[in-house]
Parts: sequence; structure tokens; C-alpha cells
Amino acid sequence: MYTQTLLSVVAAASTVLAAPHTRRHLSARADPKCTIVFDGRIPVNTAPTFFDTYATNTIYNPDYVKGNDLKWSDILKFPNDTSRFDGDKYTAVEVTISDKSIFQKQNGFRRAGLQFLKDASDGEGGKGVKTLHWSVKQDPARPLNLTHEYLNVWHEAADYSADQIQFQTGTLIGKSSADKNNFKVLDRDGNSLYSVAMDQKQWQNFAVKLDYNKNQATIYYSAGNAELKLVAGPKSANLAGGGQFQLGILKKPTGTSDVVNSGYQESNLNEGQIYGGIFLEDSADGCVSV
Repeated sequence: MYTQTLLSVVAAASTVLAAPHTRRHLSARADPKCTIVFDGRIPVNTAPTFFDTYATNTIYNPDYVKGNDLKWSDILKFPNDTSRFDGDKYTAVEVTISDKSIFQKQNGFRRAGLQFLKDASDGEGGKGVKTLHWSVKQDPARPLNLTHEYLNVWHEAADYSADQIQFQTGTLIGKSSADKNNFKVLDRDGNSLYSVAMDQKQWQNFAVKLDYNKNQATIYYSAGNAELKLVAGPKSANLAGGGQFQLGILKKPTGTSDVVNSGYQESNLNEGQIYGGIFLEDSADGCVSV
């Protein structure tokens, strides 16, 4: 009897001690708490061919921006993984590039970029106060070559003259390679707003609040499933010019000053960037999902 009682007490104590760890694990995932303007999260079990035509693709523009002879079902991969804001309803997506990733006649670039289907050059994405969320994770089977410059997330002005906000990695053209292993958030003039080392193992979560009224950018960041923290800003940033958001990979060449049309790119290219938790929310009332 004494032995059974003792075992019962120990079991009960173990349950009590274990419970907080279970709750913390479950609460590590999060749902957006603000009004979503564009939701780029991909529902679990979405077929790759869903992204190929307007008849099925209700999330991203099926025409842009990709290799001329490629379909999105050729480009996108779907790792069995989820980031902080994906939960159990959404899945990660990997944007890949290959030798065929040449958009129009831009022979210097290798690129594949997702655009929100309902985003417009003069639409709601570029007005008021909006916060863009995304998470990234590295694929060891498709590593980026960080001797090149990569543009991964950006908001491009309507006249294509500039990117008001830029999320980049690798060796920036004309800059030192000392921070090539860092993710860098830059303004349209290439000034640094925030930088953090690329993590090769876990998710990295970013949110950039863009105040189009005040021309200010505020950066939030976390790793793994941790809550996002304010890490920079608000900082002055020229956000004028309308435009659209794009997420994916734009790999620039080396060895040229005409990066759009020429330069060196490796052959047999097979690179990828995994994304999750992609959405744009309205932060006019100060709301930011963390």
C-alpha cells in the first residue's frame, strides 16, 4: 500500500511539473491578431498545380514573377514544416530557382517571386500603416551561394524605379562580404535598417511595419517559435511610389555592372528558400501580431 501511494504521489507530481512545459509548447504557435489585408499562407494539402492558373490560384499571381517556360508547380516545393504563424492549417512553401529561372529577357538574374494576387500598384498594400509578416528557413539540400547578392522580400515601386523596402542576404554588390551570412533589411537607398545572422537550422520570423503616412519602418524579429520583439525603429524610410510586395528569390550575377542583363551565374543551379507565415495585416490602430 505504501509503495502504491508513493508511486501515485510521484506520478501526480510529475504531471504537475510537466504541464507548464506542454502549455508553453502549445502557446509557442500564434494566430494573427490583426485584420489581414492579404493572406499568403498556404492551406495544408494544396496541390502544386493550384498555383498555375487564375482558375484555381486565389493567393498569388500565377503569371509573375518566374521563368518564361516554367509553371509554379515546377518551382514550388512543400516541405512538411510549419512556422510560428502557420499552426496546423497552413504549410511551408519553398521557392526554388534553376537555370530556367529567367524572367522575360533578364538574363543576368535568376528569379522566382510570389506576388499577392489582390495586391495592386495603387492598392491597399501601399497605404496607411501595414505590417508584412514572413518566416524563412534554409534548405540544406538547396543552399544559397552567399558570394552572390539575393533579394528575398521587397516592396517595389509602381514605376519599378526602386524597392522601398528590401530584405536581402549574401554579398551585396559593391559592398564588403563581411556580412554575407546575414539577413539585411534595407531602405530604398541601401541604408541598413536591421541585420541578423542567417540561422541554418531553425525558422527566423520577421515583420516590417510600414507607415506610409509618416514614411517610417519598424522591424520585429524572433527565432524558432518565440514571440517577435521590436528590434529596430521606427526609422525614417522613403515609402513613396505605390507598388507591390514580392517574396521569393532574386539572385543577382557577379562580374558585371549590368546585373539585369549579363554577368556570371552558375550552371546546374538548384537553390531554394523556405517560407512560412506570409501575410499582410492592417496596423493603422497600432496592432502588430507577435
